[in-house]
Amino acid sequence: MSRISQEELERYLWSSAVLLRTHIDAGAYKQYIFPLLFFKRICDVYDEECAQILKEYDGDTEALNFEENHRFIVPQGAHWQDVRSVSENVGVAIVKALRAIEKANIDKLQGVFGNAAWTNKKRLSDELLKDLIEHFSSKTLSIANCPEDELGQGYEYLIKQFADDSGHTAQEFYTNRTVVHLMTEILKPQSGESVYDPTCGSAGMLISCIAYLQHKQQEWRNVKIFGQEITQLTAAIAKMNLFLHGIKDFNIINDDTLKNPGFVEKGKLKTFDLVLANPPYSIKQWDRAAFESDKWGRNILGTPPQGRADYAFFQHIIKSIDEKNGRCAILFPHGVLFRQEEKDLREKLVKMDILDCVIGLAPNLFYNSPMEACIVICRMHKEPQKAGKVLFINAINEVTRKNAQSFLEESHINKIASVYENYQDIDGFAKVATIKDIADNNYSLSIPLYARETSNSVVAAETSFVEMCDLWKKTSEEMRLDYQELENMLGAEA
Repeated sequence: MSRISQEELERYLWSSAVLLRTHIDAGAYKQYIFPLLFFKRICDVYDEECAQILKEYDGDTEALNFEENHRFIVPQGAHWQDVRSVSENVGVAIVKALRAIEKANIDKLQGVFGNAAWTNKKRLSDELLKDLIEHFSSKTLSIANCPEDELGQGYEYLIKQFADDSGHTAQEFYTNRTVVHLMTEILKPQSGESVYDPTCGSAGMLISCIAYLQHKQQEWRNVKIFGQEITQLTAAIAKMNLFLHGIKDFNIINDDTLKNPGFVEKGKLKTFDLVLANPPYSIKQWDRAAFESDKWGRNILGTPPQGRADYAFFQHIIKSIDEKNGRCAILFPHGVLFRQEEKDLREKLVKMDILDCVIGLAPNLFYNSPMEACIVICRMHKEPQKAGKVLFINAINEVTRKNAQSFLEESHINKIASVYENYQDIDGFAKVATIKDIADNNYSLSIPLYARETSNSVVAAETSFVEMCDLWKKTSEEMRLDYQELENMLGAEA
């Protein structure tokens, strides 16, 4: 049995999705492909473990029943081969097998396979499901044949392909991985720390912290991983993603972070060493009234406007950071830095002196959106030389654009991270501002007020006319909605 190459693995995974084309919408691929992939992996690893057990115990089949010898239990009748042998009502057989595996591993796998409509024959005929099963059966996904780190990379590849292929429908759990890499490089996770993402999507940011330690050849198995995700399917995908990367010590909760924070200890929010997040952009449907008198004490800066919940997530994160060693990196749209309606919240944030750095990134780094992004870094305890100061980095030109997508190359990441480490002024690129400087600018954190780029030529050359039109349309629509809200408010007051 030959080990599967990364290229071969990616081709094998994507070919499974191609089988579904013309049958279901591209945005629904993930509901079916991910559970089948995970099901196949569990069974192949189980078989691999059984062979090893028989070898170690001189063929004693009783040893196969010892749960401690297996990562996951595969109950009798719920194996991949059992489903493969079925010729009719294949969807029913899949559901029975997936539920049986979840039940046998309730502490680890409850709800992990999601609730896709496997038995809907109008969408998924027996013939189509048989084709899918036979395709996945063409390779053995044992650990020897496909190590966890390689399968994890293949899974990440598939997540990105689904986002590319389906346009808007997959982006709720996909964040530009090069930006995540930069955030991890800045926070520098350490062995034994706890890491949290309150809007974790497919767990890419959490996995990035583990990958950082693996790259540094440091112990990573003692890192505790926590995440919360509002969408049930995406939370299931996050769990599968973590398992396929070989990560076992984690807790992913499926619930609304603002409404029902999942991690609470002794009546208070649990705190963590690191928090990485890319909260949903400016959501309008959230319970502002409840946040105004938040029982978890998260409104430390004040109550954000109804139309933009960004600072609600921001304050949740601040309250979730450990008071001694806590630090966070949050990916936001640029508006949080200067919008007038959030000025009072920004003022209190600056005066708290936990704001460490603001990094402006190029347009198009938010998936399928041309708007500019920024990374906000906070530390509960700054180093003495950073007290009363904030570093602004204008990295708008640190970007590569290829095939209508923007990303950071390793050289960009290293440059930005190095400037952050040195915490010094660089003309046109970085500026250390004092709290007084920020107060003089009416508490605006708009990066060009402090570190103005010397030229926009790179960005201008790499941003197409169509993308600029899309940005203009998006901005115009936001302005129209804001004016509509204002008119409604004025009408109500009259």
